[in-house]
Amino acid sequence: MVAQGVLGFQYESDSSSTGLTSLAGLPLYLDLVRASDLDVAIRRHVQVAGSQGWLDIQMVLAVIFLNIAGGDCVEDIERLESDSGFAAILQAIERNLLSPAERRSLKTRWRRERERVVPSPSALSGWLERFHDPAAPKAVAGSAFIPAITDELRSLWRVNQALLGFMQTHQPSTSATLDMDATLIGPRSGSMQRQAVSAHETRKRDALPCYKGFKAYQPLNCWWAEQGTMLYSEFRDGNSLPPRRRGSRPATSNSG
Repeated sequence: MVAQGVLGFQYESDSSSTGLTSLAGLPLYLDLVRASDLDVAIRRHVQVAGSQGWLDIQMVLAVIFLNIAGGDCVEDIERLESDSGFAAILQAIERNLLSPAERRSLKTRWRRERERVVPSPSALSGWLERFHDPAAPKAVAGSAFIPAITDELRSLWRVNQALLGFMQTHQPSTSATLDMDATLIGPRSGSMQRQAVSAHETRKRDALPCYKGFKAYQPLNCWWAEQGTMLYSEFRDGNSLPPRRRGSRPATSNSG
């Protein structure tokens, strides 16, 4: 048996065949969320969900789990929902992750009893849409477009800053080697449970051809080498021009 962490669950060996999960490592990240006060940062900064349905913290955790589990589209959230072992763990400890006020609000946020452990693909997609400005112009072939940063997106940056502060407090680094570059991502069609197509091909309707000739997205990322973490990421369409390097090297700065 593994010693209990911050939350009320433990790992132990079991020879039975019921309640098995291939996602047994995910609950450990719930311990990290609580230990790092990431849940506090989410409550403080992310206020998108409104007064009905899923809470912001439930949505953010669902996105985190989805990415850790290897999902590449909102439909892949169904893999988490259908995993009885993971669902049982999350259902048992979810209340420990919520504040007293959030627990009290659950009775009024739902018109009828909640049937799911994680948000549905449509609910998650609708929540993600709220980080986008619906009045912003849409990308079109033949012209590069970088959407303006919304206040909702800035709220996620602040959550990331809180996590970076936790990392720097517990694993301090006196230098920061920053690698900033655009990354070509060829979106795959379908979910992780289906056969993936080549990264050089995509059926995403909104993706645009990149400078290498295939449809892709081209986010601009900033990587902190010493901490092994992403500092910043900005979404860009595939036809956006990559940063001009001209023989430049990653910048290194010292922090006292």
